[in-house]
Amino acid sequence: MSQPPGSQNPLSVKEVPSSFADNQAYFDESRWTKFTRRLKEEPLIPLGCAATCWALWGATNSIRSGDSYGAQKMFRMRLYAQFFTIVAMVAGSFYYNSDRILRKEYDEIAKERKAIEKRNAWIRELEARDKEEKDWREKIKEVTQKRKEEEDVARAKEEAKKGGGVVTKAVKGLKEKLVKEGEGEGKS
Repeated sequence: MSQPPGSQNPLSVKEVPSSFADNQAYFDESRWTKFTRRLKEEPLIPLGCAATCWALWGATNSIRSGDSYGAQKMFRMRLYAQFFTIVAMVAGSFYYNSDRILRKEYDEIAKERKAIEKRNAWIRELEARDKEEKDWREKIKEVTQKRKEEEDVARAKEEAKKGGGVVTKAVKGLKEKLVKEGEGEGKS
């Protein structure tokens, strides 16, 4: 199945899902800061790795020089250094487990606090929008009411020009009523 030139495969457009997508600390922490943090948390592991490398280097030099006893001794040192590194890893995982739990709790609290701040900011934004909308509605209502009053005044002026306003019509209506009552009295 070939695609037309210039179009992209829809599968390549989407990002690959990651287990670190929601962990902002993963993106905030650089490699160097992570290395120094881990070095401070478990300083014996790099020490064991360095001892293992030193033993291997010593064994290589002993083999090159033809010293089989020195090479054997350095290979044993390598074993001890590796054992020390593994013990340091296991002991560190037990020892720093409580710190990791506290760190996770701290991260959760920070995440909750950030979510609350985000929610409060959203609520403030909604309240500001609501206030703005109420102000606009009030302004529109005032303008509409003012326009209606101006139209009423204009209509009253037109009626006054044509033959009187409401008061004039009322007075004429009373006159006609009095005249009809007067005629009715004259007939009796």
